Amino acid sequence: MEPNPDVRYPIGRFNFSDPFRREDRPLWLTQLATAPQNLKVAVAGLSDGQLDTRYRPGGWTIRQVVHHLADAQVNWYIRPKLAVTEDLPATKPYAEQLWAELPDARTAPVEPSLMMFEGVTVRWCHFFNTLPDEVGLADSVIPEWGPLSVEDTLRCMAWHVRHHTAHITECRKRMSW
Repeated sequence: MEPNPDVRYPIGRFNFSDPFRREDRPLWLTQLATAPQNLKVAVAGLSDGQLDTRYRPGGWTIRQVVHHLADAQVNWYIRPKLAVTEDLPATKPYAEQLWAELPDARTAPVEPSLMMFEGVTVRWCHFFNTLPDEVGLADSVIPEWGPLSVEDTLRCMAWHVRHHTAHITECRKRMSW
C-alpha cells in the first residue's frame, strides 16, 4: 500500500461501513499479532527528546502515541469479551484525547506501555483464535460507533495499531532518525 500523503492517516482511514470479508480474518489476526513487535521496532533507540517529538504539527508526541496504544488495547479488549458473554452490552467510551494529556501519558517511560500492549495483544489474539465462528458475529453497543460485532472490533484494532505505528515510523523517516 502506498503511504497516504495525509500524515494524520498514513495508511488511510478506517470505515466501519466497509464490507466485512471473512477471508480477511487471518490477515487481521496477523496484523494484530505482529503489532507489539512492530511497535517496539518503531520506537527502538529513540531518545527521550525524540519520544517527546510530535509526529505531526498539533498531534501527539511519539510517547503519547505509545501510551495511547496501550490504553486503547486495554479499553477495546474488554468490548468483544463483553459481546460474547452478555446480551448486546453497552460499553463505556473513554476520552482518549484527555487520557493522552494526563501527566503519565506525557512523561512516563514507554516500556511499561509496551509491555501492557504486548500482554493484552497476546491475550486478545488467543481470544480471537479460539472463538467459534458463530460467536464472532456477537454485537456490543459502542456509544461512539453503535452496534459492532466482535469481528468489527478485530478489523478496527488491526487497522488502529498499524495506523499509530505508522505515525511513528513515518515521523522517523521525515526526521531522518
